[in-house]
Amino acid sequence: MIGYITVGTKDLKKAGEFYDKICGELGMGRFMANERLIAWGGRGKGAGFGVALPYDGKPMTVGNGVMAAFGAKDKAQVDRVYKLALSLGGTCEGPPGQRSPQFYAAYFRDPDGNKLNAFVMG
Repeated sequence: MIGYITVGTKDLKKAGEFYDKICGELGMGRFMANERLIAWGGRGKGAGFGVALPYDGKPMTVGNGVMAAFGAKDKAQVDRVYKLALSLGGTCEGPPGQRSPQFYAAYFRDPDGNKLNAFVMG
């Protein structure tokens, strides 16, 4: 079972503003923040999500093939998260749509280039 996922950032303040809105739409609030990390989540809400300046002090890079996926409550929320991400400086990696009979998803990158998705099953 996944406890939490963390992606890197070049600008913690900017990333915090982006994810405050994305995670807020998904019902997650900040539960931890310091000079190099911000984390969102909540009891009973599944895995937590964090964004961090790299601990080793080296430049942040995007992992090829790495993606974090946010579970949504319905297709309308997937659509809202996707539109919100793009309005906040994210970029499209695949607009909202039915990927299979039971999987609806939208793919986007945050301003640092990390690949994300919002999805609903069923």
